[in-house]
Amino acid sequence: MLLPQKNMENKKYIVKWILVLCWALFTAVSAQAQRVLENLDRGLIAINQGEGKVYIGWRMLGTDPDDIAFNLYRVNGGKTPVRLNEAPLSESTNFVDEAADLSQATTYVVKTVLKGKEREICATAVLPAKAPVQQYLSIPLQTPAGYTPNDASVGDLNGDGAYEIILHQTGRGRDNSMSGFTDEPIFQAYTLSGTLLWTINLGRNIREGAHYTQFVVIDMDGDGKAEFACKTADGTVDGKGKVIGDAAADWRNTDGKILKGPEYFTVFSGETGEALATTDFIPGRGNLRGWGGVGGNGKNDGTGNRVDRFVAGAAYLDGKLPSVLMCRGYYGRSVIAAWDYRKGKLTSRWVFDSKNGKNPYSGMGNHGLSIADVDADGKDEIIYGAMVVDDDGKGLFTTGLRHGDALHVTDLDPTRPGLEVFGVHEIEESTTGPGAAVYDARTGEILWSGLDGQDAGRGVAADIDPGNPGAEMWFSGSGGLLNLKGERIGDNPPSTNFVIWWDGDLSRELLDGNHIDKYGQGRLFTAEGCVSNNGSKSTPALSADLFGDWREEVIFRTQDNQELRIFTTTIPTKHRMPTLMHDPQYRMAIAWQNAGYNQPPHPGFYIGEHMAPAKRAAITVTKHKNKK
Repeated sequence: MLLPQKNMENKKYIVKWILVLCWALFTAVSAQAQRVLENLDRGLIAINQGEGKVYIGWRMLGTDPDDIAFNLYRVNGGKTPVRLNEAPLSESTNFVDEAADLSQATTYVVKTVLKGKEREICATAVLPAKAPVQQYLSIPLQTPAGYTPNDASVGDLNGDGAYEIILHQTGRGRDNSMSGFTDEPIFQAYTLSGTLLWTINLGRNIREGAHYTQFVVIDMDGDGKAEFACKTADGTVDGKGKVIGDAAADWRNTDGKILKGPEYFTVFSGETGEALATTDFIPGRGNLRGWGGVGGNGKNDGTGNRVDRFVAGAAYLDGKLPSVLMCRGYYGRSVIAAWDYRKGKLTSRWVFDSKNGKNPYSGMGNHGLSIADVDADGKDEIIYGAMVVDDDGKGLFTTGLRHGDALHVTDLDPTRPGLEVFGVHEIEESTTGPGAAVYDARTGEILWSGLDGQDAGRGVAADIDPGNPGAEMWFSGSGGLLNLKGERIGDNPPSTNFVIWWDGDLSRELLDGNHIDKYGQGRLFTAEGCVSNNGSKSTPALSADLFGDWREEVIFRTQDNQELRIFTTTIPTKHRMPTLMHDPQYRMAIAWQNAGYNQPPHPGFYIGEHMAPAKRAAITVTKHKNKK
């Protein structure tokens, strides 16, 4: 573990690092269970940069030994393979071939090296002759007329080790507070080569809007193939054309809202879109006026504004397989229902219900959630804004800081044990308190708070300044970039939105709209011809570590709505760590990223200057029988 030289003489700082080491030892001992994650391939990519240069990147897996190395070969036509690296590559999993001849098809081959011995081929990638100079993978879409590609998620739907994309196609939508009819929510699954696998139409009895149509893509039963899960209703049509419930039912009222009729929860096959299991949605609507804010705001709301606020996610509640979480309400009453899909059966694991305003957990919800193992017992907890629910469905604690719009959970401060939570908070009727705060994810101890009595709508915490140890935070009204003590250390970043690992260092970059900026340095990248989603929130379809090395890709739709483009960095890095998708917290973050107000993903360990070696979670992978 590296200690920043300028702090070596600070005894308090050294003591904090000792505590971190103790926590790491406790974590290693206590995390007994092995969580089942995707059996990914190497995700090898080759990007033509022009002028004879090709960028090549591939995955280090979470199951690889620490001393693994790689050899990289170039093959032109039937010629003898040429090894591009002099010594086995052990410091990074990317390489720039500066002497490529792309007048003919070129194949890149990666082989593993263990204990000095070269092993089998583990990945190949082919660049066609005269491959275009472009930094993205193109996925042509079959967008329905009048619809727009919106949020996306990923999963290995067929067990081949590569990700497929599940895309929410949105037509006319309405916010909960608005009257009016909406179009039917549509979901599609695509391979990375652009093949449409299936289409699911949720039907007229599911309203379209950011707060209604939450979905989760994850391998729930550990068979190596991901499932797709969401709220359904009468008239939902699965990927095989089968109708769920009563196809003729129309539960919309004269305002276009759906406040009566059955509500279902369905798990679909990720491979075919077929409905595998359907049951009643938990919780039901109940008293429409029982979902208002604890401060009285919305107390008499019978219009469906607050009862139909949903978010969703997935969590390793048993330490082995993911459960899907369907959540309803956050201004007042909040309910989290955990579902298991095992051996073809869908069962309710537990239900957490804050019930009413007298319960300290009421009004503490969020426009999203985060999943993390806050107590290092190998099982996940649900961070739902200002409250944390334990893996057994019982409330762990509430901070009392109230509902908020943005949430960031990771090891923000590497000098103290465990994880921290940063969030911004709204001020409602008869409520007071800070507009932004940082708290300990395990205990709820408030570590910093500010902007008292003011409403903060947006906020981010991430390490974007390598000159400041740990993460920084900025938010509406912060007046600049702050360290975790709330001290101003710089000007406000140009955006308060997503963050992404993109360039060659360990600090994170700023992702907003269709561009990426480096704090203090300016624009690094613009996705020409592409646009972001969700109006002023300007979020991508998805940002995640989808292939290549551990750094993140970003997906945008094109301006004509007929294509998705997955952009990847071509900036070399000297840093190496396993794919972030083999970190359970990060993987769960990709599952919940599309829910509510989209937020960027974070891993369960600190990434930044002077970081310790990347934390390895206890994981295993399931090799599907169809995978070669």
